[in-house]
Amino acid sequence: MRPSGRAPDQMRAITIEPGFTTHAEGSCLISFGETRVLCTASVEDRVPPWMRGKGSGWVTGEYGMLPRATHTRGNREAARGKQSGRTQEIQRLIGRSLRAVTDLEKLGELQITVDCDVIQADGGTRTASISGGWVALRLAINSLLASGKLSEDPLTQKIAAISCGVFEGEPVLDLDYPEDSNAGADANFVLTEDGNIAEAQATAEGDTYDEETLLRLLRLARIGCTEIFAAQEAATR
Repeated sequence: MRPSGRAPDQMRAITIEPGFTTHAEGSCLISFGETRVLCTASVEDRVPPWMRGKGSGWVTGEYGMLPRATHTRGNREAARGKQSGRTQEIQRLIGRSLRAVTDLEKLGELQITVDCDVIQADGGTRTASISGGWVALRLAINSLLASGKLSEDPLTQKIAAISCGVFEGEPVLDLDYPEDSNAGADANFVLTEDGNIAEAQATAEGDTYDEETLLRLLRLARIGCTEIFAAQEAATR
């Protein structure tokens, strides 16, 4: 029995509130159960120096956790003067995932930065950031298309992410904190709407696992991402 009482293939409740902030070109508040992430997409008329003059745009991600997003207060990384390795790794993951479904040439010489700020953490913050980040990006691009700043849609399809893991010997979907902190193995899958894999992170956290277990985790991830795609569609309709 999972601590939450959920079935092995059952997601936590997903909610996405689009247009959550006023100033960003695209924004949403996404919740996977008690995990809540504010995602904003900001458009700038510039690209990184190494991309200037190439006629191509750029999409990047930034990630952070508020000091009291977890059970105890954490120091702000800005106060420490540097980002943790975990933060940098998650930022790169968000950026790679969103670029996987963006035609950068159709974006022109624009940069879109997707900021993902964790308000409350209960497991799955990186996967919620990617899934909500796509919604914020979609809404920002919608505004560019409506204003005539873009003539073609650079987004090729939806992308979503979900965590899975082996808890007490059983593959389960969408780990919350009690499961994540006690999992024998955990995985994060980033999947595109057409069924392809953009990223897969699968790590033994004490117990190794066989090929069949990995495939079971992937099958669970497909179930979860199907639900996320439906929520993304409703939020951007």
